Formats: sequence, C-alpha cells, structure tokens
Amino acid sequence: MRIWIKFSTLLILFAVLTGCGPKSPEPEASTAVISDQTVSSPETLPPGSGFGAIFAGTAALNALAEETGESPTSNPSPADDAEKETSRPPVSGTLSAAPPSISGALRVDNTRLVDENGQAVQLKGISTHGLAWFPDYINEACFRQLREEWNANVIRLAMYTAEYGGYCTGGDQDALKKLIHNGVEYATAQDMYVIIDWHILSDSNPNTYLAQAKDFFGEMAELYAGHNNVLYEICNEPNGGTQWSEIKSYAEEVISVIRSHDQDGIIIVGTPNWSQYVDQAAADPITGYDNIMYALHFYAATHKESLRNTMAAAVDAGLPVFVTEYGICDASGNGAIDEQQANQWVTAMNNYGVSYVAWNLSNKNETSAILNQNCSKTSDFTDSDLSASGRWLHAMLTGHSSDPDLPGPEAPGEGDSPVQKPESVANTPAPDHASQEQEPSAAISDTDKTLSFSAQLINSWESEGKTFYQYELTLQNNSGADCTGWSIEVLFSEAVSLSDSWNGNFTVSDGKLQITNKDYNGNISSGGSAGNIGFIVSGSSQLNILNGENAD
Repeated sequence: MRIWIKFSTLLILFAVLTGCGPKSPEPEASTAVISDQTVSSPETLPPGSGFGAIFAGTAALNALAEETGESPTSNPSPADDAEKETSRPPVSGTLSAAPPSISGALRVDNTRLVDENGQAVQLKGISTHGLAWFPDYINEACFRQLREEWNANVIRLAMYTAEYGGYCTGGDQDALKKLIHNGVEYATAQDMYVIIDWHILSDSNPNTYLAQAKDFFGEMAELYAGHNNVLYEICNEPNGGTQWSEIKSYAEEVISVIRSHDQDGIIIVGTPNWSQYVDQAAADPITGYDNIMYALHFYAATHKESLRNTMAAAVDAGLPVFVTEYGICDASGNGAIDEQQANQWVTAMNNYGVSYVAWNLSNKNETSAILNQNCSKTSDFTDSDLSASGRWLHAMLTGHSSDPDLPGPEAPGEGDSPVQKPESVANTPAPDHASQEQEPSAAISDTDKTLSFSAQLINSWESEGKTFYQYELTLQNNSGADCTGWSIEVLFSEAVSLSDSWNGNFTVSDGKLQITNKDYNGNISSGGSAGNIGFIVSGSSQLNILNGENAD
C-alpha cells in the first residue's frame, strides 16, 4: 500500500542564516587571455560559502540582486570550448600531507606549496562556518578528531566581515578575535595548519573595510609571525562587479601591512566573481612580494568543466592557486549532490598540486554542512552525525572513496574506526518537488535469525522522464540470538535502476534489490537494530515496494 503525503510549497522572505548564494546551472563559457593562451572562463554565480549570513536592511538585499545578475566581463566563446577539459599528468613526486612539525613553514615555489625542504605539500581540510554563529566548533577535541580520524591537515577560520554579527558591522570584535586566537591555539596543539579568513561577502568590494582589514591583519601578523602554521586569507569572495584592479589595489595595501610583521607567511588573495576569475589574476598578478597565492572557489553541482579549465590554465600560466572553499552540492549550498563532478574536481586538484578546503563545519540546515541538522555534538562525531556531504568528505580525505581514480587509503591513525559512507558516485538528478513517505515492512529470515526491516521513502522527484525514490531502511533483530551478518531482499512492483546507495552492498536485478551488510554493520544484537541503510532507485511514477519474503 502506498501512502502519499502532499506538501505545499511555502516561500518566506526573511532574515535567516544561509550558507550560500543562489543556485544556477552550469554556465556558458567565456574566454579570457592569459599570457599567450586563450582559455575557458565561466560566467558563474556565487559559490556557496558565501551567502552564509543574516542580511540587514534593504541595501543588502538590493546588493544581492545585483550580484546574482552579474554578467561576465569577457566575450563569449563557442559553447563546445566549455566541454573540453584540460588534462595534465599527475605532479611529479609525492605530495606531502605532513603536519607543521615535519613540514615546517610553507612557501610558494612557482605554482606550488612546498615545505621548508622544498618538498611539494598539499593542504586538505575543512572550513568553519561563520565564527559568530557557530563558535562552539572551535574546540580542541573537534580539531583533534579532524586531524586523527579525517586526515585533515588544515582548518580555515571563517570570520564574516559585513553580515549580522560581522566584524565590521557591529559584531563583538574582541570575542571574534578570541575565537581566532583559540582556533590557532587548538590547530597548533593538534599539529595542523590554520587559515585566518577575512570573509567578505555582502560587502562585495574588499575596499569597503580596507582600514579595518589593515588593522586586523596587522594585529594578526604581529601576533603569529613566529608561527610556522598560520596562513592569511585577506578577502574571501569579491563580487558585485568588483574588478581585479580594485582587489589588487586592496591586496597590495594589506599585504604591505602583513609583511611589516611577518616576512614569509602565506597570503591568499580572493579573485573576482566570488573567487572564480583566477584567469584575471594570472594575467596581472601581484608583484614585489613572495608567498602569495590566489583563491578559487567552486560548488561541484554548478561549477564544472569550464571552471576546471580556468583553474588549469591559470596554473599553467604560473599562478599559485589555492581552493580555500568548495562544496559537492550546488552554488546555493543546498540542492542535490554531484559526487561525479566532485570527484573530477578532486582528481584535477591533485593533478595540479592544488590545496583544497571544504565548506563547512556546522550542523546548519544546508547540504554543504558536514553534520546533520539534528546533531548537537561539537566533537566526537560518528557516522550517524554526518550529512551526505560529511560522509563523502570523510571517505575522500581518508582515501576510502569508491572512485578508483581518487587516492587509496592511507594508514589510519591509532583509534580510527570506519565511518559508514556512500558507495556510489552516481550523479543523481536533483528533486523538483516535495518529499513523500511510505512505511512498508517485511519479515526477512536470516538463516536461524529472524530479521525485519522498515523502509521509509525520504524523498522522490521527477527528472528526465524518470521518477527517483530515496529510501532509508532500518533492520530489527527480533530473535533471541545475536546476528553476525545479514542479507535482505527488497521487492519492487517493477524493474528499477539503482542510482546511489550507502551502508551496504547492493545488487539489483529486475524488481529485486539484494542488500548485504558491510563489515562495520553486520553485527546486530538480539533486540537491536541497524539503520541509515539507504539507496536511490528510479522507475515509473507507479513504483511501489512490495512485502518481502524469506531470504535464502
């Protein structure tokens, strides 16, 4: 029996903590000249880090409207140029992920980060959300877990400048600086690199608060000049039509202040159009200073081949690029996840030796957050606490991704435990209507142990003439004995195609889906249960789950 619950769509315009800018499809390509090369450069909408804020007043909303209507500054090129993805052999040598205690102070050598011995280094980690809104994740236990169990060697501290509670718009500056200081202290204690991020967004042009930026970074550089693990990101995402010439002018002034205290620290400069037009920086880089890098941001479901081509061409032109923010969903920070594109991005960044930091460490109700909304923990996260983005990130950073083109597993640290993670990299189309629920159940026999499962329809949507269904299963051991392994069969009313799955081994044939346990969830004690076993299938609009039957 199928139970449909209809939902109405309610649009409410009010001040909320959001994660990002508006979503958009993959943009048409435009061209820009880098040195003597003509390369693709996307007409893009803002990546997701961005919008994470409460906007105050009509002026901010008007500015947002202007931002989302941003037009490219370059001339159109043939559409097929956007589909030609630049490729390159992997970088020579082995990239180090060693901590500061081994790699020491970093420097820029041509386009690459290298350690104090000249060995190539790649930083991989995660960014906080706005410090003013999610301060509790700044704790040593959280950083320790990210280092020991996630293999993260860098944490980014995102301090918004102009949003509600922003550093330059009424926020408690002393409290915000204290969070920065604590973050640096905890990162240092856990042998991690740390990025101090001046997170401009709704202020669009970094020159808006130039004086405050100079004072802030002067104080930070004086304080941390003796640290070998601190990097300075001086403007997150210039936008709203801000030109590279304006960003460059701002950067030169702030860099001068930093260099008066810290001669060698890595400085990362944002680029136009929400840190996407790295081609413009490549054509006119900052000169007179060493150890300068340039930010590129992407969200995989929105920014695809075109922007990867732009990154590749900029690096080939000699620009040191650092991806200080990315997500695997769309540019709004929400919507469907595109693991296929995300994995292509990881491969490209690895091939070019580009460091990358994911957005974001929070339980905010958005796809890009690595924690579930209902997770109240600020450390000691388990798999059930993670969102789909979190599971993908953990699998990728620890080398347990199912994508054969991504790096294999590294030796786990002491005390590591497996995290349940998605098994597929399918590019599942995004839902375009509200979710519906159903709760059929079936009695399944596992040799001499009786199991039952309940299936909940979490979401369904139409795309390209197909109906997609996302289910989650919970297994219950109703027997008087412990279960040491299980196998269940889900029967559908028609043939289905499997698009994605997690926390089980899945095979599909006609209208049957066979699921067996992973090594981490095969044991179910008497009276106990195993949950978060999920999959996405496609079929007709009349697809239904039938009652199960005894398994062999």
